[in-house]
Amino acid sequence: MFIIRSMKLSDGIEWGIHVTTLLAVLPPEGALPAARLAEFHGVPAAYLAKHLQALSRAGILASIHGPRGGYRLAKPATEITVLDVVEAIDGTEPAFRCNEIRRRGPTAQPAAAYPLPCGIHRVMVSADLVWRASLRSVTVADLVTTVANDGDPAGLVAGAKWIRDALA
Repeated sequence: MFIIRSMKLSDGIEWGIHVTTLLAVLPPEGALPAARLAEFHGVPAAYLAKHLQALSRAGILASIHGPRGGYRLAKPATEITVLDVVEAIDGTEPAFRCNEIRRRGPTAQPAAAYPLPCGIHRVMVSADLVWRASLRSVTVADLVTTVANDGDPAGLVAGAKWIRDALA
């Protein structure tokens, strides 16, 4: 059995999921600028802006222009999965890339000797499919519910106040 020791996703994944979850609780016409979203999460605005643009290109966020502009969800939170956010930021390529190293070295055989993908490749592809299915099963709306149920009450009150002030 093979174990994935560490699957490292970019910081943008965490930021994108947090941002979409925050934007999901805004009033329907509300929008927050990239700088305010970066401030709320304590992350660099320029780097976050790159990820916000990727989320916009993917149809997850809408960019609103004008003095009350910023970002908001482009569709209901119930229609945005965690996988949508991950793929918008990091792409759809699988985490594992098989280089067929079994075809190298002193025991290498002609390509015809390897009619099937190796067992390692098959295990990793299977793990990727399971991981993606899991992320596909959770929506941003589900995350909002989780935060509301599991979040620290004082933090939730402070967050709600921050949002009200940011939208004022």
